[in-house]
Amino acid sequence: MRCFTVLGPSQTGKTTLVAKLASLEGTPRKSASPYGSSLTEFDFKDEAWCAVDTPGANEALALAQDALLVSDACILCISPTPDDAVLAAPYLRAIEASSTPCVVFINRMDEPRGRLRDVIAALQTYSNHPLVLRQVPIREGDTIVGSCDLISERAWRYREGQPSALIELPQDAAEREHEARAEMLEQLSEFDDWLLEELIEDREPASDTLFAISSRILKENRVIPVLFGAASHGNGIMRLMKALRHEAPPATALRTRLATSSGAEEAALSAASFHAYHKANVGKTVLVRALADGLKQGASLGGATLGPLQEAGSGKPISGSVQPGGVFAALKSDHLPAPALLTQSASVEPPDWTTPPTPMLERILVPGSERDETKLSATLAKLAETDRGLKVMQEEGTGAALICAQGPVHLRELRKTLSEVFRVEVSDRAPNPIYRETISKPSDVRYRHRKQTGGAGQFADVQLSVRPNERGQGFTFGESVKGGTVPRNYIPAVEAGAREAMEKGPLGFQVIDVDVTLTDGQYHSVDSSDFAFRAAGKMGVKQALSQASAVLMQPVVRVEIHIPSIFSGGIVTLVSSMRGQVLGFDRDENAKGWDIFRALVPGGVLDELGRSLRSATQGIGHFSKTFDHFEELYGKEADTIINAHGAGAQAH
Repeated sequence: MRCFTVLGPSQTGKTTLVAKLASLEGTPRKSASPYGSSLTEFDFKDEAWCAVDTPGANEALALAQDALLVSDACILCISPTPDDAVLAAPYLRAIEASSTPCVVFINRMDEPRGRLRDVIAALQTYSNHPLVLRQVPIREGDTIVGSCDLISERAWRYREGQPSALIELPQDAAEREHEARAEMLEQLSEFDDWLLEELIEDREPASDTLFAISSRILKENRVIPVLFGAASHGNGIMRLMKALRHEAPPATALRTRLATSSGAEEAALSAASFHAYHKANVGKTVLVRALADGLKQGASLGGATLGPLQEAGSGKPISGSVQPGGVFAALKSDHLPAPALLTQSASVEPPDWTTPPTPMLERILVPGSERDETKLSATLAKLAETDRGLKVMQEEGTGAALICAQGPVHLRELRKTLSEVFRVEVSDRAPNPIYRETISKPSDVRYRHRKQTGGAGQFADVQLSVRPNERGQGFTFGESVKGGTVPRNYIPAVEAGAREAMEKGPLGFQVIDVDVTLTDGQYHSVDSSDFAFRAAGKMGVKQALSQASAVLMQPVVRVEIHIPSIFSGGIVTLVSSMRGQVLGFDRDENAKGWDIFRALVPGGVLDELGRSLRSATQGIGHFSKTFDHFEELYGKEADTIINAHGAGAQAH
């Protein structure tokens, strides 16, 4: 079986394209996962094929990356509008990182909104591989009625619902065809010395030889050929399928490619998993592509035994072994991660290029009932296993379930899966911002803790000096007690009490960057104890903090913003509008046509940054973040935060 992925932005007709390709001969067999990916098996020219159709939302890019892990080749389906080329940039980036041979298909050419060469030029901005146009359109007025293949120089006229008809190349298209063919030959000659020599000698190379050269160059992943058509009318579909059949690498090449990119031993690779999902009453299903012989129910894969196997498209049980190259669904094989490279005895981490973008949207999931609360933690752990674009954590302070999703669409799909598959109902809210407080001036206090009850009492007297520390120094404790006024065995208890006092200061937040020094005190030979000195230390420090001019501290986060260069002009303004500071930017060395901006922004604006970035970059831009430092915050903004999240909120 040969396998390819169809990927690209939303609204480019990917699903229609797959349906038309799969229906060229016979009846296709299709299955879909709850995450929006679908898998179609079909036959073409006595060969078995499998097409993986991935969602077009940028938040689902991880699904496309995982599908490339098991693909012999891929089809990048794009719009005929030059301005839309940037929407394909994330997919070109993933394709090039994966070294998957690619064919670009410009779809919906029945409604052209720009010149073909402008579309290719715009797309070339984001591709290190040369884009080689392999066809030219035949037009009547503004309507494309057919195409001419630049290698065979045969012209075809589209016919609705029927195969295209071979025609004589119209005279008015001949000059454009000759010009485009010369350009194509020049591009191909860069990768073939024989062809270069033929062109220099002004000899016309034979079509069969050119097809062989173009096939070799695609198998070696040297260029990206460009074809076009209109899937909804069946135009250009047969030509695209024949290009895949003759020019895409065979299934045996995938094993070598995966071993090279991951560092795994090629001979040991038995399979690769690329997608997993949960279904009600079924459990976990893992989609796997076989890379070696002998995979069947009961065989060893990934360090444990395979459960029942099904045909990925039809869902029919598989009784025998899966042939190398075959795609199957593994049930009751919960030990298999996805994506992963699989040997008989272990699962191997997939190559780094499969790592999804850093999730930008943080949300607290609020269970709808006590039963849902009990199930939520274990259920989220299961979902995180099958969705690497999802991160599951706990909120600081409350321990509530905190998830990091790729964006609002990803969050919506997650809640839908929780409800429909696991019967867990949740709502979501923004997490509580992480604020701190410190002091801006020193304070000295004397605090006496005394309680008299029946029997032994409690007595401890401490004299404390509380001072601001340098930023980032944290809490420090020291003592300068002389003459044994506080016995040494009680000093650790004073420090423990002081640390407790740091948990919540006068503004209602954790206190940082403070030094506490025990300078003097008194004790009682009977009534003093660790407990008493701990209580004195805690209450004494609390009193000192209230006198030391508390200051609110907000988190400042360092972000790396990844965007196509076409959007770079607006990023400085966007960051500045959020009281952020741009530190600089560079061209992204790993992705042509992309920039990386580095900036410092207040932690409280990350949600807004995610929304604004999606809006400013048509959903393409993304950022990763790391905590940098805390800084003081004053005035009305500080008062608002204290009233909403600190002492003001607790007082109401």
